[in-house]
Amino acid sequence: MRNHFPLLLIGLLALLSVAASRAEIVVVVNPKSGVEKLSRDEVVNIFLGRFRQLPSGLAAVPVDLPAGQPEKSGFYRQLVNKDLAEINAYWARLMFSGRTTPPKQAGSVEDMIAFVGATPGAIGYLDRGRVDARVRVVLEFGPWP
Repeated sequence: MRNHFPLLLIGLLALLSVAASRAEIVVVVNPKSGVEKLSRDEVVNIFLGRFRQLPSGLAAVPVDLPAGQPEKSGFYRQLVNKDLAEINAYWARLMFSGRTTPPKQAGSVEDMIAFVGATPGAIGYLDRGRVDARVRVVLEFGPWP
């Protein structure tokens, strides 16, 4: 039994690291937005430029993470099952037609949290582990690799 303990410990640590590496994306808003929950369809419509208003009546200000952030690709994959190339092509078509503008770009996760926390109509997404009192979770996705 004593000889098996190190192997058991290594196996347990490996399982914990796999579980920890599976991030969970959540959609967040400013706590003063008047929004408690959003449906997946509402978030799709806000982030794809179809709706520019939150259910509370505030103007929606969607905020994207930079392209290099893994949460961005995970968010769009879970939201609309599209990769970033497809999302960029979608926005290129809409901007060319002049119909709407893409979400505001944050410089980093911390910039997004600060912006959403300071802007009543802002809506963003991030890993659940980064949520703090400046933002309110309104939609949860399951873990993604």
